[in-house]
Amino acid sequence: MGILEDKSNARLFYKYLSKVYDQVNRFNWTEEMRSEALSWLEFGEDDKVLDVGCGTGFGTMGLLEHADDVHGLDQSIHQMEKAFEKFGKHDRVHFYRGDAERLPFADDTFDIVWSSGSIEYWPDPVAGLSEIRRVAKPGGQALVVGPDYPHNRVLQRVADAIMLFYDEEEADRMFTEAGFETFEHHIQRATPQSPRAITTVAQVPEE
Repeated sequence: MGILEDKSNARLFYKYLSKVYDQVNRFNWTEEMRSEALSWLEFGEDDKVLDVGCGTGFGTMGLLEHADDVHGLDQSIHQMEKAFEKFGKHDRVHFYRGDAERLPFADDTFDIVWSSGSIEYWPDPVAGLSEIRRVAKPGGQALVVGPDYPHNRVLQRVADAIMLFYDEEEADRMFTEAGFETFEHHIQRATPQSPRAITTVAQVPEE
């Protein structure tokens, strides 16, 4: 387990990173990448949408372009305070402080569940994905963005020591164990020199 997969370490990390997160993040996860990911989802007129690990609200902002009923959850109050500055605490988005592996929502609540830049900090990613499936409505959609596993052996050792990086084979395993049956992976990248993101779009099984 990487050092930032420990929840207390991750909270401390984001206490300081939150000050510059939006400036740093745009080099690895751009508006163009977000728009491309959003295009892989099918939004309905009255969809209820959840952003798991919403952070400062970069993904949330994109979701608001497609849905009016948007909810955001994060464990870092410092990250969420940046989101409050953008959207207000109770205005455009309903915010919750909570744990991705124990989502505080009833079964079958959301039409779409989105999570970008969060899974790499979950100590038990299968548990988090299982929670996403649980709170999503049957026939709904889930989209999860995480860091693709590097090919360079030196970078692999560094990645393993920090947080979760995973390739398509590992994504297959995690999503299958979490109860998803239909999903596809996309590799996204800001520039040829940027780290690769692996974006998985999954259909929530009908019950």
